[in-house]
Formats: sequence, C-alpha cells, structure tokens
Amino acid sequence: MIQGSIVAIVTPMLADGEIDYLAYDRLIDWHIESGTDAIVVAGTTGESPTLSEQEHCDLIKHTVKKVAKRIPVVAGTGSNSTREAIFFTEAAKDFGADACLIVVPYYNKPSQEGLYQHFKTIAERVDIPQFLYNVPSRTGCDLQAQTVSRLADLDNIVGIKEASGNLDRCRELINLCGTRISIIGGDDATARQLMLAGGKGNISVTANVVPRQMHEMCKRAIAGDAVGAEAIDLPLAALHERLFVEGSPVPVKWAMAQMGLIESGIRLPLVELNPAFRVTVADAMHAAGISIA
Repeated sequence: MIQGSIVAIVTPMLADGEIDYLAYDRLIDWHIESGTDAIVVAGTTGESPTLSEQEHCDLIKHTVKKVAKRIPVVAGTGSNSTREAIFFTEAAKDFGADACLIVVPYYNKPSQEGLYQHFKTIAERVDIPQFLYNVPSRTGCDLQAQTVSRLADLDNIVGIKEASGNLDRCRELINLCGTRISIIGGDDATARQLMLAGGKGNISVTANVVPRQMHEMCKRAIAGDAVGAEAIDLPLAALHERLFVEGSPVPVKWAMAQMGLIESGIRLPLVELNPAFRVTVADAMHAAGISIA
C-alpha cells in the first residue's frame, strides 16, 4: 500500500528552463534519507503542463531508475485527453512505475458520466494501480463523491488524491469508499485532519521543503496520534498556506532555491515569485525552522 507522506516533487530547472537532472537526483536521495514514503513524478507540481511528451516520459523513466525500488514511484499521467492519458499511463507502466496519478481532465468540464467513462477507460486499458486526482480549483471540474464510489469498484483504481480542501467531502469519501480505496490528502492545510479521520496519507507540496517533518506528521496522524501530529503540524501551518500565495509550484520553487536545493529556473508561462510575496514566504520558512542559504 502506498501511504504516508508522498512528495509531489518539483522538476528542477536551469535558468534557460531545461531540466536540471543533477539537482533532481540530489532531491530524490534527500527525500529517501528524510523518510519520504513515496514520490509523485511529473505531476502538476512538477510542471507537467509545460513538459513535452518526450520530457514527460524521460522524467518518469529517470525517476524509476534513480529511486531503484527504495520507495514507490507514482507517475503523473493525467491529461484532458483520454487517449493521451492512456499513452502516458502505458509508458509509466513500461518504465516500471509503481502506480499512476491521473488528474481530472481540465478545461473540458466533462459531466460526471464523462469523468466516469474517462477513468474507467484508462483503468481497463492499462493494468497498473491508479490514483484519481481531484483538484477542482485548478481543473474547473469536481469529481463528485458518488462518481468516485462507482470508480472504486474497478480493479486498477486504488485511491484518490482529494485536493479540494473540503473536509466534509473527505469524510464523505472515507465513509462511501474508504474500505475499497485509499483516501489520500492533496491539501497540506487539511491533511492532518483527513488522516485522523481515516485517510491514508498526503500528496504534499510542503514535503518539498520539510520532508522529515511531513513524514513524521503523517505517520502519527495515520496512527491516530492527534496530539503528536498536531505538535509537528502547527509550526508548518503558515508554510502550508503561503506556499500557495501564487500558483504552485512558483512559491515552493522559490523557497527551495533559497535553501540552496535547486536553481530558480521555472518554465513560462510561470515566472519567479513576485518580490511582494517573498518576505511572507520567508517568514513561514523561519517559523517552520528552515534555514535559508
């Protein structure tokens, strides 16, 4: 079972926007040493919308090879084209990924039946464990709980990353299908409460900068240790919020550059964090005990 603190890892880039594989390899080793339980590669935090088809596949293949079975690798393979999602999911399987994370189609705004058929088609075509990914604030489309429950009966669908930030929705999912699939958080600010309610982990942006703390917090929350999980999570509360002062991964990439983990490269149409927000992100980093280079 893939559970715990699952980092939605950034894709380090040089100033010209090319992928910085040397920095990426250092990040992978750091996460494994820090206790991160699994890695999501080429997800939306990894700037998948601006990766070419070749880059997307190369990044998944490289990650699987570098991780070398030390922890699970979950490949982001979603698209607003069902055919393209199948292509990326098949490629991830061929490269040896442990599972795939498939985002709700964006912009198209399919109906609930369209969403069901989209995910059902991918699940039936590609024999690899698959996590649904619901993030309506970014896709403009909400995968509703009853549709998730229908999809939970399909063999290859093993979980959902629920990133709505709506705890009532999360609890509804746990009640409806928590015995059939894993309910995984996708909103750092509410992840602790979701896991204490029965969720199995969190796919995290915050884990990019505090992997050890997020691992320990998730471990305690999944075990039902509310006091211990809260003690770790409270100093991270400002970080959970302020890593989204602009569209992700802009703030988290800026924070990681200040830590000396990566260069400041990011790919258009995203640009480096607005100077007006830098002090507020830096303050949250200090509150979380992060040293800035």
